[in-house]
Amino acid sequence: MPEGDTVWLSCRQLHAALAGRVLIRSDFRVPRYATTDLAGRPVLEVASRGKHQLIRVDGDLTVHTHLKMEGTWRIKPVAGAEGYSPRDHRVRLVLANAEYQATGFQLGIVEVLKTSREQQAVGHLGPDLLGTDWDRDEAVRRLLAQPDRPIGEALLDQANLAGIGNLYKAEVLFLRGVSPWRATGAAGDLCQLVELARKLLDANKERFSQVTTGNPARGQETWVYGRSGRPCRRCHTPIRSEGYAGSTSPGGRPPGTSRAGTTTKERVTFWCPACQPA
Repeated sequence: MPEGDTVWLSCRQLHAALAGRVLIRSDFRVPRYATTDLAGRPVLEVASRGKHQLIRVDGDLTVHTHLKMEGTWRIKPVAGAEGYSPRDHRVRLVLANAEYQATGFQLGIVEVLKTSREQQAVGHLGPDLLGTDWDRDEAVRRLLAQPDRPIGEALLDQANLAGIGNLYKAEVLFLRGVSPWRATGAAGDLCQLVELARKLLDANKERFSQVTTGNPARGQETWVYGRSGRPCRRCHTPIRSEGYAGSTSPGGRPPGTSRAGTTTKERVTFWCPACQPA
């Protein structure tokens, strides 16, 4: 699933193409909204809220989308935009004005709601790491509400703070020297931890790639994420990985920790057992 900075940049590009322009076409390819027509309405703005995308349209309407695991947006000038067959199952939504066409592929969520009721869709989210509502103390308070929960799980819970995905979870915990299996209440200075997460997302929000090491060269971008079995960049101990409900790499997870979540690659945890002792 895309990290919060990727969603932020996607919204920025959608805003540049759609905001301030009148829609001449909308094509919702989800059954519930198949007859919805936004043509003739100007788009007011496109904003991100954690990993959610909010396309606000005149008339107290918001198109709420979420990329989930596979969703993407493709923005092209209308003159060169492709026409997609109604049978193309990948297309979930098309929004077009006189200049640009934005096509959403495999979007995990597509719904239309009143802008005044957006909280129904995103009100459960914690402080947004890249939002104007960012509140470090509130994020820490939410994390500590479940002090026995593994910190790796707690950071991925968007109800605690919105925007962290698996990559930043792994990288922040490595940089702070905290095992992802450690209890949140024993994970050290959470204020510094969440502020580091915010700084990393902010540093990467202008690009679709994430760099946490300071080195953008291919294969050098991250400390532990995606590096299972390779030597730690600090101590040369082999990096370990394990899915919350998947198979274990050499060394495995510390005994006694619970299993939860999914078996997808996006739920694989990466850590250095020497730099992040249990």
